[in-house]
Amino acid sequence: MDEKTMVNDILESVKSELTTYQGVITETENMQLRQTIQQIRNNDESFQYELFKIAETKGYYKPAAKATITEITDVKTELEQ
Repeated sequence: MDEKTMVNDILESVKSELTTYQGVITETENMQLRQTIQQIRNNDESFQYELFKIAETKGYYKPAAKATITEITDVKTELEQ
């Protein structure tokens, strides 16, 4: 398995974990446990972003084109209706 595949697999895995953490956080009543899970999620988000920046630098990830002002306005208008 090449480095690009491994990096993309890790990014996808962390993305999935972040979704799971969010679900657990919203369903956790114990405040201490909730805060612990939030901290774990925050650490994973930081790790994911650092790995993403490395992947982007190495050309492993090509972000989508930025939205135009018109596209942003159209979406905003649609959501406000």
